[in-house]
Amino acid sequence: TLRKPISQSSMADWASKNLNMHTQGIFRRRISISNMLSWNGGSIKKPMLITSNRAIKKEACEMFKLVQSYMGDRQTRLDRNHVALVTVTKCWSMQGLRDELYIQLIRQTTDNMCYRSLAWGWELMAISLAFFSPSPKFQSYLEGYIYRHLDSDENIAQRIKELVDLKNKKNSKSRKKRKQNTEDEGLPISTYAKYCYRKLQKVAVTGGKKGLRKPTVEEITHARNAILTPSLFGSSLEEIMLRQQDMYPGNKLPWVQTQLSQQVLALGGEQTEGIFRIPGDIDEVNALKLQVDQWRIPSSLSDPNIPASLLKLWYRELEEPVIPQQFYKECISNYENPDAAVAVVQLLPELNRLVLCYLIHFLQIFAQPSNVGRTKMDVNNLAMVMAPNCLRCQSDDPRVIFENTRKEMSFLRMLIVHLDTSFISGLV
Repeated sequence: TLRKPISQSSMADWASKNLNMHTQGIFRRRISISNMLSWNGGSIKKPMLITSNRAIKKEACEMFKLVQSYMGDRQTRLDRNHVALVTVTKCWSMQGLRDELYIQLIRQTTDNMCYRSLAWGWELMAISLAFFSPSPKFQSYLEGYIYRHLDSDENIAQRIKELVDLKNKKNSKSRKKRKQNTEDEGLPISTYAKYCYRKLQKVAVTGGKKGLRKPTVEEITHARNAILTPSLFGSSLEEIMLRQQDMYPGNKLPWVQTQLSQQVLALGGEQTEGIFRIPGDIDEVNALKLQVDQWRIPSSLSDPNIPASLLKLWYRELEEPVIPQQFYKECISNYENPDAAVAVVQLLPELNRLVLCYLIHFLQIFAQPSNVGRTKMDVNNLAMVMAPNCLRCQSDDPRVIFENTRKEMSFLRMLIVHLDTSFISGLV
């Protein structure tokens, strides 16, 4: 979990130290912080954030135009998908641009009089968070900004009305145009903010998209769709089951869990040396993740390490671990007691119990001596690679983490050896 969002006074203090203050007019007067962080219809001649990197200085100004293009505030020949792709790819490839993008989006979604432009700015923020996180020093600032918009729809509507009224008083000719621009379009801003808030918490831990392959249009589309349609990855077990209700109403287990597990076995994973320890090609894993999120399993898979890696990722990214946090202490307290370890499983909520039992049943296949000879993955190795995906230590103390890691492995080992999972056979 992230720290409590910093206060607005702390945010103003952060801005005063990190913003690359712009000037205007023939006397080059410095623009105030509030103006620096308010919607701008023109271009910028230098980055929003202080930097000495020449490449970033140049790219930042071009990126601001892309942000304006995506939000509909600047004309472009590219469609919005490709504008987002170019923007995200720049930041994904050049780490120093990431905070710059987020501060530009904060600026363009502050005191913006056009609701559609405002919504598209938040949408681009949501898409960006699917690929990369802000830097640790900027993280609290961005979180604080998002946090203030979690329940802000009425305030936003009122603020837009005030800004439009003020503009109309200054220039009555713009009244018709501005009235048209303030019509509500798209989702409530709080919907974007809630999604961004959850996404920021996850990406701050996972670090975003990995691998060598650059982002694709398909990934951009998928990131946008995830705002309204929860992904099969990073959601809660309850959300996943709710999402699959229409397609697989009779299933008692998550489709993604059973399908990926079966793929590992179908490709001979139980006879593959280093299964679950040797990672699959990260770009192939990313490509499979995209397909699985669309309820598709490609027939072209040949390496069992790819579905095995994605399966581990699915367990690891669950919003709450398979073994919920309130049972964590009981697990590490009973890491040497087989009966007590099995008893903890019976206390879990029904869905968590079934999901965990399916996983243990799956691992018990690999723990069979005939398979261990080929995989070189005995019960200790299996417990070591899978325990971090089932249990999450909340402590920040390295000594506690180190000690608990050993207990987590031992607890999972107890389950693989002693838990009766025969009832799982045939269950989907």
